[in-house]
Parts: sequence; structure tokens; C-alpha cells
Amino acid sequence: MKDFWLACGHHLLDRDDSGGLLVTDDFLKIYLARPELVPPEDACEAERALYASLMADPRRIVSPQDIAAIADADARENWTFMLAFRDHLLRHPTLEAAYLDLVRNGAGKIPPIFINQLVHVILRNALDDCEDPYVLRAAELFFRPQRLTLHEGSLIAADEETIGGIGTTPVSPLVSMLGIPAQADIDVMNDDNATHYFEHSDQFHTAIDLTAGRRGLEALAQALSRWVAHLLAVDVVIEPLSEMRDVNLAWYVGLDADATKIGDALWHGEELDDAARQRVVGLFRLTFRDPSVVIEKVGKEPVYLILAMSPDKVLRMKPQNLIGGLPVRHMETVS
Repeated sequence: MKDFWLACGHHLLDRDDSGGLLVTDDFLKIYLARPELVPPEDACEAERALYASLMADPRRIVSPQDIAAIADADARENWTFMLAFRDHLLRHPTLEAAYLDLVRNGAGKIPPIFINQLVHVILRNALDDCEDPYVLRAAELFFRPQRLTLHEGSLIAADEETIGGIGTTPVSPLVSMLGIPAQADIDVMNDDNATHYFEHSDQFHTAIDLTAGRRGLEALAQALSRWVAHLLAVDVVIEPLSEMRDVNLAWYVGLDADATKIGDALWHGEELDDAARQRVVGLFRLTFRDPSVVIEKVGKEPVYLILAMSPDKVLRMKPQNLIGGLPVRHMETVS
């Protein structure tokens, strides 16, 4: 089996009997290695003592007084965010359960970067046996914003951070530890270079063709179905559609903020202007293999998933919308 996404830290985690990810001390230390938390040379003694104690015991209870004793206000804020996230993870039996709680009850003040990292490692678990590089590259949309461009009639998605030239800051401290280059040239994935994905999966420098009717959207559909099966224990079939003609939106899920606005407009019978139509990246039809898991209001009607880019051609997918937006009777994790 080929490995991929080493920087998410999945190899530092254990699994329970159902396949859910169990938090380990080594995994928690990844967060302690973040540059925002490593005490600088001029850090006060209280901050240094807190850091040393957590490196020795990452699950140690930290009191408000411990945080208040830190002299630097920015450091106090960073520690408050990180420890709130750590405590959230530790309150749940698995990372999957912790994520589902965030979907149901809101993330509060947990920084989006922590949520994306959580999605990254859970998705790595869901795709553990996947050896299709197209599916893996498409799955990067779950936790990495993409810049879209129309090139010779093809809609190409490339990692926004990579093409923006701001990739000098590693996506994870593990990137530096593993010696993974922060930047590299971008190539569009094709059948000739796809197998090389595993050699540099943590560099995020492969673009993917998301043109309707081509392999990219089919690969994304597979990743979406694996995500639902892993987190909700629901077997679904997701297929990309080439156009929105004759679609009855009995139930729809916007996979990002822009797609939700477009779905809401269609739901209210509004006509989309050309600009809105051009922002639609993908439309998918989702059906449940077992209709009994669906709420009565929907019955056997398919669910439609909409994916769209912003006016500035950036796609910021929200995988939590899919988990929280499906009309299922239950919300079970793999734990």
C-alpha cells in the first residue's frame, strides 16, 4: 500500500476497533512544535515552564492562572486557542467524534487552520486504502483552498497557497521534520504523471482538471462518498452531472459558501445570471443505497451537491456542510 500525506501526522495516531483515530501524545506534540507556540529567546519564565511541562506531558491540565502568568499577550492568545482545541480533542473518543461535534455544535473560537488539519488527518484515514492519485488530489479540496483558472477550455484547480508564493511557511511542523520541500513547480495531473503523486503528496504542487465530464470531478465524487461513509456510516453513490437542466432541488447541499448562495437562489426560483452560472464548478447527484436512513421529507429523491468558486475564482470547500447537511436519520461516527 502506498503512503501519502505524511505531514498530517496520521502515522502518529492509533486506531480503535472501528477504525477511528485515537489521540496520542506524539500527535499532540505536533501542535506544540508550531512556531506560534515554541517560546522565543525572549520568552518569560512562565511561558518556558508551561512549554516544557506540556512537552513532558501533553495532556497536562493547564489552569487559567498558568496562561495569565505569561507576559506576552499574543502568546497568551495562542496558548488559549491551542489548549481549547487540545481539550476538545481529548473530550472525545476519536478525532472523528471530535470533528462531528464541531459540525453539530459549531467550532467556536477554534482557528480554521486547526479545523483544516483535523479534516486533513481524518480524510487520510478515510482514504487509507486508496491508491488512485486522482481521488487523492481531488480530496485536497477538502482542506486546501484552490485557485481556479480557465485554460484552453479546461477548468484547472491549483493550490492557492502554492501558486501564491506563500508556501515558505510549512503547512505542518512535520513538513520541516520530514525534509519535504515547501515549494515546487506546478504540473496538471494526467495519466503520464499521476503515479508520481505519492512521491510528493505533501508539496501540493499538482493541479487538477475539474472540467465537467472529465476525471477530476469523478474523482472528487469518490472522495465525497468516502467522507460520508467514514463519518456517518452511510453508503451513498455520488455522481457528477454535466449540467443543471431539469434538476429538482428537493434537497441540496452547498459544498462552500458561494455554492450555498447559488443553491438558495435556485431554491427560491431565481434565475442565475451568467456570472453566477460561470462560478459553478461542479454539480453532483447523491443517492442513498438504503433509503430507510433518509428522513421522510426527502424520501427517495436524490440530494444535489453544488460546488462553486468565489467571484475572485477561489474555491474554499466546506466539507462540514456535507456532513451536517444531509437528510439522514442518524449521525453515527466510526467510533
